[in-house]
Amino acid sequence: MSNQAATLQSAAEYGTPTRRRVMGLVFLALAGAIWFLFANTTQAGVATTFTLNPGGSQANFPNLVFDTLPLLHALAFACALIGAFQLVRGFGKRTNAVLGLVAALFIFAFLSWVASGASLNLAGLLRATLIRAVPITLGALSGILCERAGVVNIAIEGMMLTGAMVAAIFGSLYGLWVGLLAGVLAGGLLAAVHAVLSIKYKTDQIVSGTVINIFSIGITSFISAKFLARYRFLNNPGIFPDIQIPGLVDIPFIGPIVFSHNIFFFGLIIFLTLLHFGLFFTRWGLRHRAVGEHPKAADTLGINVFKTRYTAVILGGMMAGFGGAYFTLGSVGRFDEVMTAGRGFIGLAAMIFGNWNPFGAFGAGLLFGFADMLAARLAILGVRVPSEFLLMAPYIATMIVLAGVVGRGQMPAADGQPYEKEGH
Repeated sequence: MSNQAATLQSAAEYGTPTRRRVMGLVFLALAGAIWFLFANTTQAGVATTFTLNPGGSQANFPNLVFDTLPLLHALAFACALIGAFQLVRGFGKRTNAVLGLVAALFIFAFLSWVASGASLNLAGLLRATLIRAVPITLGALSGILCERAGVVNIAIEGMMLTGAMVAAIFGSLYGLWVGLLAGVLAGGLLAAVHAVLSIKYKTDQIVSGTVINIFSIGITSFISAKFLARYRFLNNPGIFPDIQIPGLVDIPFIGPIVFSHNIFFFGLIIFLTLLHFGLFFTRWGLRHRAVGEHPKAADTLGINVFKTRYTAVILGGMMAGFGGAYFTLGSVGRFDEVMTAGRGFIGLAAMIFGNWNPFGAFGAGLLFGFADMLAARLAILGVRVPSEFLLMAPYIATMIVLAGVVGRGQMPAADGQPYEKEGH
């Protein structure tokens, strides 16, 4: 009966007339934006060129060249048609998927407009988007591990920053793999501190996370200025080389974009799959989520709430440490002060955007990574669109999600609430 009630509630939520009209108007607004902002400012006869070979790839795919204005008209018409159908009948449970499709059409129209009369390396942009999404998604997975068990962890930024510095030092002294392990353990150690403060001493979890962030910024900046800047051999770990998956890397267009990365990207894919399967298809995941939803009921059934939360927070910290090691061992090859640049906080936004779901968080990470990379590319192309607007877009989308436009977010019911065992 409970499953049937949940199904009916979900169907009612997705099929309300108000939501159908709102989503229809959103689709029509995007169609109007394509028409007035892009098509209306594009001259006839101008062509767009998309390069389909990522930088450094041995592939030799022909460029995609097309007339810009007819394509913009076609994309605007398609979005308007979808919006009209949504207003009249609606797509029901498929509304969010259709929203994703319309958003993709809008982004393609924007890129076509940006590159009109010029050339844009589309394959390189997509590959760079995947790379930029790695630390953001790892931060989001760290948050999911913690919050699904009922512990808010805003210290992900500090854990990533500390993991990055420790990975650089140990990687420089003992090799990349030792550095990676040290970075993961550093994140887990800070997470253990957060777990003790939040679970045992019932400290306000926001305050505890803030303290760890401040401590991490201070200690890493001090060590960097006092030691790493003076002794350069402590800050030269190198980076993991790219791994090319035999056979798959030769797939036209997709292969060089997806199947040629270092261990951090492939590690992300493995962790993403394992976490999703573990949370939703195993006994461990059921207990983990039960502690985050109804800890008292879970305790009644014999689940050790405290042990489960400690494990969740420490595993989340290790995930954040792995994400921090990406910056020094997978991207830059050295440690710089505050080099994570807020990626841990962006990961929390991606977690919320993805509705505390691993694959949803990955999709949000791709969105944030795409906006970040596109802001840099537009400056190279000389497009007069302030990069700040592009960087704001994912956060605006997150607020829209929180407002319930794409469905109600389902934050764990006991998230952030310390558990007091009865009789203690």
